[in-house]
Amino acid sequence: MRIGELAQATGTSARALRHYENEGLITSTRAPNGYRIYDEDVVVRVRNIRHLLAAGLTLADVHAFAPCLDGDVVAAPPSDRGIQVALDRLAVLEERIAAQIEARDRLAATLRPVIEGKIRSVA
Repeated sequence: MRIGELAQATGTSARALRHYENEGLITSTRAPNGYRIYDEDVVVRVRNIRHLLAAGLTLADVHAFAPCLDGDVVAAPPSDRGIQVALDRLAVLEERIAAQIEARDRLAATLRPVIEGKIRSVA
């Protein structure tokens, strides 16, 4: 299957597929005209990659799950390495969320007197 067909079958852009290939997560062969040709089983692999990305992992994180990308990644028991990668990513996300909440609270506190002043001047 050519890259456009794989993109359509997986809901992924051709650009993303080329990126996955550059990262070593999927492979292709080349037709005589230079077009990338993918095996049918790459569809499952790409869907699993997208599932892991949608869960908040990065492409670098996805490499830890490489042994199970060709099967049912959702139902497969995760490896110790996979669990650690996911826990590490969760910790990063929690730190980012906490930082965003702090920034929001500081901005709200800064705006509170301005907003209250405008409400008083209208009344």
